[in-house]
Amino acid sequence: MAKDGKGSEHSGGVQSLDAALRVLKLMSEQDGPISLTDLARAIGMPPSKVHRYLTSFQNAGLVEQGGRSGKYDLGRGAVELGLSAIARHDFVNMPSAHLAELREDTGLTVLLSVWGAAGPTVVRWERAASPVVTSMGLGTTLPLLNSSTGRVFLAFGPRPPMEKLLTSELNRARKSPEIYSDFTPTRAGVDALCDMVCKAGYSTVSGDYIPGLVAVAAPILDWHGQAQAVITLLGTNKDAAGKGSTEIGQLLAFCTVQSITGKG
Repeated sequence: MAKDGKGSEHSGGVQSLDAALRVLKLMSEQDGPISLTDLARAIGMPPSKVHRYLTSFQNAGLVEQGGRSGKYDLGRGAVELGLSAIARHDFVNMPSAHLAELREDTGLTVLLSVWGAAGPTVVRWERAASPVVTSMGLGTTLPLLNSSTGRVFLAFGPRPPMEKLLTSELNRARKSPEIYSDFTPTRAGVDALCDMVCKAGYSTVSGDYIPGLVAVAAPILDWHGQAQAVITLLGTNKDAAGKGSTEIGQLLAFCTVQSITGKG
């Protein structure tokens, strides 16, 4: 029998590498830095073995250790690896090649967002000729409840990864329910909102997240019917977000092609 740490192959893989990658995967699922003790307990390994793996990851730049806390977190190398994977993913890379065409067709600014560690994250941006005054840009994270992008992820994405962010936003929303004019900030209200977005196939907001701007968002779906990315149109013309608008039709057609093939 192959033994962990010997570099021997087992069931088509290397046991020691499989174990090391389990450590890295568990770290990616945390909300923030984690101590060696907690990490070892969570993964069911002796702390000494986990420490050896972490040292190797640190040498590769995949993990960093906080000076005062001593806790471990993903490092710059992990960020670069994740960004490279996103850039090569058909559901991101292929639609990106055609965002400029969608911008020209609609006359609106076009965003492509994916689900990141902090929520819906803008990774591609095609600005329209008419300037849109906003501080948004690449790397901007958007809220779930009052952005069209976030609502589409909420309606079409897997719920467990969103649960912590959703709970946090609902807690804030209950303190200022008047901000949310089109739904009740409760679990039942969120479910009703998601049903509405799913039936329509898109979501619109008008000045809810950025005053003076309207946004329309629709999902790029994988073979499981879940959102791998969201395309959002952004502008100042409220008619663009009206039911049956030309712009909504163009957005839905674009996303349908990308969802069906995963290619441009």
